[in-house]
Amino acid sequence: MPTTFFVSAGEASGEIYGAQIIPALRKSLGADAEFFGLGGEAMRKQGFDAVVDSKEIAVVGIVEILKHLPRIYSRFRTLLREVDRRKPDAAILIDSPAFNLRVARQLHKRGIPVIYFVAPQFWAWRTGRVRFIRRYFDKVLVIFPFEEKFYREHGVDAEYVGHPLADVPPPSITRAEFARQHLLDANKQWIALLPGSRKQEIERNLPEMLRAAQLLGQQYQFLLPVASTLDAKWLEAKIPRGEPGIDIRLVSNAREALTLARASVVASGTATVEAALAGNPFVVVYRVSPLSFAVGRRLVHVEHFAMPNLIAGRMIVPELIQDDFTAERTAERIQELLPEGAARTQMMAELAGISASLHGTAGSMTAADRAANAIAATLSRREQPRASARV
Repeated sequence: MPTTFFVSAGEASGEIYGAQIIPALRKSLGADAEFFGLGGEAMRKQGFDAVVDSKEIAVVGIVEILKHLPRIYSRFRTLLREVDRRKPDAAILIDSPAFNLRVARQLHKRGIPVIYFVAPQFWAWRTGRVRFIRRYFDKVLVIFPFEEKFYREHGVDAEYVGHPLADVPPPSITRAEFARQHLLDANKQWIALLPGSRKQEIERNLPEMLRAAQLLGQQYQFLLPVASTLDAKWLEAKIPRGEPGIDIRLVSNAREALTLARASVVASGTATVEAALAGNPFVVVYRVSPLSFAVGRRLVHVEHFAMPNLIAGRMIVPELIQDDFTAERTAERIQELLPEGAARTQMMAELAGISASLHGTAGSMTAADRAANAIAATLSRREQPRASARV
């Protein structure tokens, strides 16, 4: 009988990781392994049965989530009904703690082994919730070097596997080819704008980014990647056309945009890791509702927001968060990174160090391969007592 996995990936970055772990598990456990649950297009391309599309639950912000609870709960019940029908051998939950911790509790009640791939950053906020990880998860796979120690100190069976994005090969497209694809002027410098992968993030972050673009001027073209969780037409409608001083081009690949842009403005989140891996000088920005920020600020226990800064343990990338995130400050910080000079050279060197630290343990295995092997070993250990009992 093929091994069947329930997988829950509730946002754009989770889809990328899900699309990597599916083929890795087929290589480890057999080509006939089956996968279903919550995910998106990248996972479907790997033969995943998306019972619920991740776009339907992609919500950010403590207050914002409350507005969408009926829809989210409905999709939650849909997934559980499918779990009860298919009775998977194991479950792999990817990030999205607000949703996945509730899923994990239900799976645990059903006796299904649960693995967390890309664990929540409870070391930064709500450390008390680690007890839920310890109770409901059989194994936790972490993607940042310092996370393994934190989780193990809290009694969690955690293992560092490396960051999946570090294994994504750099884009092979040339600047000239990219310019032809997107009707860009190859003689101009390009600046990438990454406001987030969810509609609420776009609403909060994109307007100020566009005002910064106006301040920077017509000598630049601005690349706006469309995340897999967003509709391109919806995003296009958010861009004011015909205004002087702004030339925004929607593009389909964030990694290509980050690699080819001169510099970038990036919303705090997984995209900051992508920017670091691309070696692209950037400024980190973020804004949520005032109430969400007030509540969240009381829960956060770290000095920095941007993951490259957290990994480095110091400020290597400028952060403009909430009220500090203004068009004027954003344009000013970007202008410091555009010309050749000490600021640009130093940041690129710092980002190269971050990239090196994210490639996991020694050897040629990818993070997804290491994760798949850890999952297979976890399932094997659970089967051993059952086999002994049958004997």
